[in-house]
Amino acid sequence: MTRHSGMQQGSKSGSLLSHFCNTLDCGNIPDMKKRLLGLTIVVLALPLALASAPKPLSVYFIDVEGGQSTLFVSPSGESMLVDTGWPDHNGRDAQRILAAARDAGIHQIDYLVITHYHEDHVGGVPQLATLIPIRNFIDHGQPVETYPRAEALYQAYLRVRGKGNHILAKPGMQIPVRGLDVTVLTAAGDTIGPSAPGGGEPNPYCPKDVQPATDHSENAQSVGVLVSYGKFRMTDLGDLPSWPGEYNLVCPTNRVGHVEVYLTDQHAYAESGAFFLVDALHPIVAVADNGAHKGGAPEAFMAVRMSPGLEGFWDLHYSYSADKKLNAQAPFIANLTDNSDHAYWIKLTAFPNGAFTVTNQRNGESKTYQPRR
Repeated sequence: MTRHSGMQQGSKSGSLLSHFCNTLDCGNIPDMKKRLLGLTIVVLALPLALASAPKPLSVYFIDVEGGQSTLFVSPSGESMLVDTGWPDHNGRDAQRILAAARDAGIHQIDYLVITHYHEDHVGGVPQLATLIPIRNFIDHGQPVETYPRAEALYQAYLRVRGKGNHILAKPGMQIPVRGLDVTVLTAAGDTIGPSAPGGGEPNPYCPKDVQPATDHSENAQSVGVLVSYGKFRMTDLGDLPSWPGEYNLVCPTNRVGHVEVYLTDQHAYAESGAFFLVDALHPIVAVADNGAHKGGAPEAFMAVRMSPGLEGFWDLHYSYSADKKLNAQAPFIANLTDNSDHAYWIKLTAFPNGAFTVTNQRNGESKTYQPRR
């Protein structure tokens, strides 16, 4: 390996030296001095080569004990946070988000996407806003649930949202995170009309029998997004239920196309993550954001496990609802027990050629996946 690297470096230095000698008379320079000159040119050129290398997209799947909070940090330095976890718990989830933000080196949330107004998604907003500035708030608009607890959560969110800029999510719109392409796929029960770039093909996995809608709650209103960085693509659909949300998105036409990473819908509950969605997305890797005793249903895990072409399954928590064989393998699970004090995250680093690396904070387990497209 050392010899091969040296040959490559020698070739590079020779090429640079030849270019250099086109403008200078090198004929009288002794061979040793030529070699030293070539090496000097390589050393001087290396910082320029490193500076031109593309910066990665960083994604943090934050453990909020069965809620959701996913932080995207663009190569430009701008950030987008999808959901904020639960309220209360002495600011537990807000502190965990802040820890991820500090690890990423950011000092504000440029775009906060609230997929829907359930407390495990919107509840942490007031506490988070006391720890880090939030510039833009994106949501689906008015809630469809009006019972007292739901109303209290929404009003608490509105008080914080009023201090920033509000953007109403509409399917097909772009969230302007500099350096990324973020397309809204679903919002307020609606689905993107024309397919997203990369979508538009018939979905051969669609079932023949269409089931009636079974979820009329906030889940069905979820803001779902497709995040793209070059050839890398990833979905985050909040708590979108299979009927009619997932079905409308990929049947009979797959409006999304293939993705590199699929974040399980609705914490991998049985009501979401249908096989016709997962198979249509054809992910290389799936990440589950279930809690130890919340989500992680056998049906959802089975759909992931049987997805054609799946190369990796990573999980924020071991699911006590599913058999050990259906859970991710232990090295790829961030939190192996139901002890809520650990709060290990899963971090993803993606490059514009579509390659990406997933790392488990708990044990440092890391694996790199190559693009198929």
